[in-house]
Amino acid sequence: MRWDNQRESQNVEDRRGMSAGKKGTGIIGIIVLLVGMYYGVDLSGVVGTPQLGGTQASQQSSLDQQEEQHLNTLSRKVLASTEDSWSAYFQKVGKQYTDPTLVLYNGATQTSCGTGQSAMGPFYCPGDQKVYLDLSFYEDLKTKLGAEGGDSAFAYVIAHEIGHHVQNLLGILPKVHQAQAKMTEAQGNQLSVKTELQADCFAGVWAHNAAQQGIWEGNDSAQAIDAAEAVGDDRIQKRSQGYVVPDSFTHGSAEQRKMWFQRGFESGDPNQCNTFG
Repeated sequence: MRWDNQRESQNVEDRRGMSAGKKGTGIIGIIVLLVGMYYGVDLSGVVGTPQLGGTQASQQSSLDQQEEQHLNTLSRKVLASTEDSWSAYFQKVGKQYTDPTLVLYNGATQTSCGTGQSAMGPFYCPGDQKVYLDLSFYEDLKTKLGAEGGDSAFAYVIAHEIGHHVQNLLGILPKVHQAQAKMTEAQGNQLSVKTELQADCFAGVWAHNAAQQGIWEGNDSAQAIDAAEAVGDDRIQKRSQGYVVPDSFTHGSAEQRKMWFQRGFESGDPNQCNTFG
């Protein structure tokens, strides 16, 4: 990826090194089930169930200083690129794009959706229109999930969460939440999968635009697809529990996530991302 001459977004709230504070009113497990808003992976089966609430004794990053700074800069530049890409699309269709805020934090933090935990992976909260990201997820992506990593893989992570923001602005997320409230758990899971796959497709649309701008190049797509496959429900379940339960999928299989990212990337058209059809 070529980021040298790209601007950094100013829509970033840096909470790194801050304590989580008091326990929020939400419960992240319920939020994940109903909203389907985090990146696409529940790491609790890999790293253990997180303890929510309370003040953390330490809120320090596990990354070395150089890698931390690189990911910090990369995140801000990816966010800026998504702002440009989606603002242009919304203007084209006669709508107004509202920039989301990227919150960088360590360990745990408070959100309008309850207490956020880095062990749950990056997530989007529609209540405050913010994407929450612990930069150490980059290492989790490689060591716990088996992805190759790389700048484009991490860019895909962010673009996926921005995809949920786009869904929120288009009114898709509210409709999903209303429908899930009336569904069985199995039906809600199926709808969650469709929601996540659309966010993957939207991430592909962004990558298509980045490629046209000369940012996305070479094997970037291969790295992004590798990351998308690594967080497929089947891969996660196989790694964490040794077997796969398709009925419990909430984000889609590795093959589905790969397919929908590619569809967005090849078409560059959000209208081709109708996973609900």
